[in-house]
Amino acid sequence: MTVRPLALALGLAAASTAYVFARPIQTPTPAAGVATDPATAPLDATIPVDARITTGTLPNGLRYYIRVNHKPEQRAELRLVVNAGSVLEDDDQRGLAHVVEHMSFNGTAHFPKLDIINFMQSIGMRFGPSVNAFTSFDETVYMLQIPTDRAEVIDRSLLILEDWAHAVTFDPVEIDKERGVITEEWRLGRGAGARLQDKQFPVLLQGSRYANRLPIGQMDIVQHFPPERLVQFYKDWYRPDLMAVVAVGDFDPAAMERQIRAHFGALTNPPNERPRPKYDVPDHAGTSYAIASDPEARTTSVSVYHLEPARDQSTVGAYRRQIVEGLYSAMLNARLGEIAQKPNAPFLGASVGQGSLVRTADATTLSAVVPDGGAVAGLDAIFTESERVARFGFTQTELDRIKADVARSLERAVAQRDDEDSADLAAEYIRNFSTGEPIPGIVYENALYQRFLPGITLADVNALAKTWAPDGDRVVLVSAPEKSGVTMPTEAQLSAVMTGVANKTLTAYTDTVTSQPLLVSAPTPGSIVSTKSEPEYGVTEWTLSNGARVILKPTTFKQDEVLFRAFSLGGTSIASDADYIPASTAASVVAAGGVGTFSAIDLQKVLTGKAASASPYIGDVDEGLSGAASPKDLETMFQLLYLRFTAPREDPAIFGVLQSQTRAALANQSAQPDFAFNQALTSALWRDHPRMQPMTPERIDQMDLQKSMAFYRARFSDASRFTFVFVGAFEPDAIRPFVERYVASLPSTHGDETWKDVGVHAADGVVMREVRKGIEPKSRTAIVFHGPFQYDQAHRVAIRAMAMALESRLRETLREDLGGTYNVSVSAGYGKIPIERYTVSIAFGSSPDRTNALVTRVFQEIEALKTNGPSASAVTDVRETFLRDYETSARENGFFLREIAARYEYGEGLKDLFGLADFYKKIDAATIQDAARQYLDTSNFVQVKLFPALTGAPATPAAPASSGK
Repeated sequence: MTVRPLALALGLAAASTAYVFARPIQTPTPAAGVATDPATAPLDATIPVDARITTGTLPNGLRYYIRVNHKPEQRAELRLVVNAGSVLEDDDQRGLAHVVEHMSFNGTAHFPKLDIINFMQSIGMRFGPSVNAFTSFDETVYMLQIPTDRAEVIDRSLLILEDWAHAVTFDPVEIDKERGVITEEWRLGRGAGARLQDKQFPVLLQGSRYANRLPIGQMDIVQHFPPERLVQFYKDWYRPDLMAVVAVGDFDPAAMERQIRAHFGALTNPPNERPRPKYDVPDHAGTSYAIASDPEARTTSVSVYHLEPARDQSTVGAYRRQIVEGLYSAMLNARLGEIAQKPNAPFLGASVGQGSLVRTADATTLSAVVPDGGAVAGLDAIFTESERVARFGFTQTELDRIKADVARSLERAVAQRDDEDSADLAAEYIRNFSTGEPIPGIVYENALYQRFLPGITLADVNALAKTWAPDGDRVVLVSAPEKSGVTMPTEAQLSAVMTGVANKTLTAYTDTVTSQPLLVSAPTPGSIVSTKSEPEYGVTEWTLSNGARVILKPTTFKQDEVLFRAFSLGGTSIASDADYIPASTAASVVAAGGVGTFSAIDLQKVLTGKAASASPYIGDVDEGLSGAASPKDLETMFQLLYLRFTAPREDPAIFGVLQSQTRAALANQSAQPDFAFNQALTSALWRDHPRMQPMTPERIDQMDLQKSMAFYRARFSDASRFTFVFVGAFEPDAIRPFVERYVASLPSTHGDETWKDVGVHAADGVVMREVRKGIEPKSRTAIVFHGPFQYDQAHRVAIRAMAMALESRLRETLREDLGGTYNVSVSAGYGKIPIERYTVSIAFGSSPDRTNALVTRVFQEIEALKTNGPSASAVTDVRETFLRDYETSARENGFFLREIAARYEYGEGLKDLFGLADFYKKIDAATIQDAARQYLDTSNFVQVKLFPALTGAPATPAAPASSGK
């Protein structure tokens, strides 16, 4: 279960502080009624609900949404949405909305203790991916994914939702256990980002109840609340008139509606029910500032928020407004992206955005991640570019490109309307209930785009630049590392930047465009010299005239998706230790440089309106390309593939930018506890091998453009060593001309180069290390078992089954019984090259004073599994989970691309891949017990613990705005 934080998706990977947007509930009553024809509906008409959705309201006020959808097949997504979150808590209940969510999994009228999780696991559904929940400011959402091949499973799953709605038992013993789990969830979220949020959040939402109702709550309350206050929150707010049930999936809709009415129709609202209030974010004049630093912060960021009351989004006119805002954001983001790729750029990345901050407040944003000490310069840059748009506007070519990309995206979405994922649809319906987001369906939305997009002018878009960040209801946030040599900006400096851009001398933006095609002249085609078919697997293999091998697997899983991967053996193992850094960064250097005569920026422009990609990679023992395309754009994908092999572009300027940006991004990593922990684990496991060292600012100096380009060209100079795998919506005859022209024509030397063993082998024996780093009272533990492995399908299944059984066992003990951790993970890894080996990794976080006891318990559970084996129910759970996962994954292009490529790369046949279900059905207690004995070798493992550097733990503050089960 999780808490949903306030976070703005900025697209800035290294941002120190991010806040999520969530739309407000709307109940508009526009004068023109409901729009029916998207081509002619008046702007004040309400956007209709998709006719494929069955909606209704029970007499007790509960809403429901039902939609048949067959992706994935024989699955359904069920949701209980409660219009109640942390903002409704009384002062002595802060955190209890989240506690109610947790307790809903710890006992209900029909499912005592952990029986909900046990039931879900028994039908092959996993805790986390298939059964979960989250709490946010204004709503709590419970989520189940279930199989629909048995009617009794559907009925029992709806019974779980019904119990959550009105029959949680709140056993005092379970409450006390869960206090520890939630405290560990809070602890897991602590760090530099949380501490910066503690300082900035009250300024961002000053005067609002949201500022002191973060969903994770206050730990002093969570740890000591009387149970009756928890029950009172449940009685006050868990009631049918504040609820919705969402059901999307592969089922009979009429039967589903009858079942929902049967399960929820008898629920009653309490007498004298508390009004469900709405909490506004007060207006404030001028600009507020929150300038914060932290010794463990990784990057410096500056963000400008302009807050305004939440706007209605339900009408046709509101939809047009959002299209205009999206075009403006996309064009300005493209310009900011170009600036970031220039030498000595004032920011590492920058973005604009618009959306809902909380239910009652929207926000527009300007944000940038900048080099340390560069907040003022970064703010000046993003304001200057906004001012440039305000004065001179965008160009017609910029607008035309964005329109083409948007239209193409909508065209693809319509083409895949029958391939929409049920979970995505369920999320839309949740937003409709909780925030008023329209749900007309993709066909209707595309019709609105077709109506409005051609008529939106430069003037329409340019007008937004003048209103994006006005001086009023504006908040400036600066986050930075606290370290010697970094001076924090003052409010006066930041204010001067924002007011000073109006007096700057600026010139209009020049949009460099080209009419040159991606390939000036097409290569002379090669040929297919032999064909091998495996009809039982639907796979065709071609050998080409240049020696390359092509594997084809046509599917009907998605109507607008073709995926590919190309690979050959070698990778960085071919490079000397001295040239490892240029070799390992070669793919990034090439990707940043573009292809042929096109820079990366120009390439993006040339690909306007195309859905096609081909990106290089170079791994430890292999290299290749991966990409995707719409069937309509297959030739473009093949042209990119050809250019990635034959025409990597060398760009010294971009290489310098890549170096400087990477150096800035890594400048403060050594201050982070997680970096120190991971470094210690890697060092212990791989015996300080030079190729297993983390990238550091010092190692960036070893990057070398010429060496990287030479290494890349050498790896891609011989197509005869490559295998190309294509999976998706195509027919072999249709793809054949592209293969002959763009793959069979690739240069080949028919060499025999392959990988080398460079000595990256795990340490023998028992290695234990402790790391002392960090401010927060939190600890991390990793235990990694390793050893030789027989790399075949049977052993891969066995080690994964054992890891899953162990993880479930440890979760029940460490989390549910002891309340010692929020999450414990057990993962199995294995490889064949350079040697067949395995790893089994166990990881969890905890309070420092409980770490050693929890580690002891881990080894006790390991010994119990080895001695006694798993329980019968545990075996059933694992077996059913594997089979259920296979049911869905075997209908996904990505699964087959990954699995087919792996089998060809490692010299395996396809028989075991298409017989996976048979392997899973054979999982039994002996499979798991034998694997535990073989792979959990307590004489051969690495153990690393992280403890805080300070002996005195800081007081427990209000935690971040996010939490869940």
